[in-house]
Amino acid sequence: MSPPRSPRTPRARGSSLVVGLLGGIASGKSAVGRILAGERGIVIDADRIAREVLETPGVRFDLLTAFGGRVFGLDGRPDREVLAKTVFASPEARAKLEGFTHPAIRARIRAELQAARKAGAPVIVLDVPLLLENESRHGLVDECDEIVFVDAKDDLREARASASRGWRPGELARREATQMPLAAKRSRAGHVVENQGSLLELEAAVRRLAREIAPR
Repeated sequence: MSPPRSPRTPRARGSSLVVGLLGGIASGKSAVGRILAGERGIVIDADRIAREVLETPGVRFDLLTAFGGRVFGLDGRPDREVLAKTVFASPEARAKLEGFTHPAIRARIRAELQAARKAGAPVIVLDVPLLLENESRHGLVDECDEIVFVDAKDDLREARASASRGWRPGELARREATQMPLAAKRSRAGHVVENQGSLLELEAAVRRLAREIAPR
């Protein structure tokens, strides 16, 4: 059963339904977002935007200045894995990276949200990992009509992270220790999607959710 949610201002008829996703690493938020958006909706993927921002000339210069050439691969592009190991090992390094990347990422998310609304997308999904952690800076939570938490057990998520990302045991927990506790995130959601089984089961669960939150 979905937890109670705070009342929100009713959407105008014909306006986009904006859904914010919460959940742990490797919980399946991306899959839920794709299914929920469907063919006509739009997913705004903060991880994709972050990758694009890292490739911009200004940020590449900041990376070189802050961390040196070791965070670049042989092809001259930022090595995201080396960079992640660097910043997750040091709060100071992480704060430095976020200081020159997060403003650009937030601006792009806002621009894409505005463009999606202007295009009349029926559903806009915000797949933003730090949606709650950085709420005071980006204000995106207030843009959401619905907040959805994607739930998956820790051992299952760790197995997924190992298979898809090559992470060693304990890496997932180490990275999540820098984020808001999952229980707190779940308490902020109006709906919960269980992702403990197959993709077919997940698709069925998300379709039920889509019918539940569809405008009457």
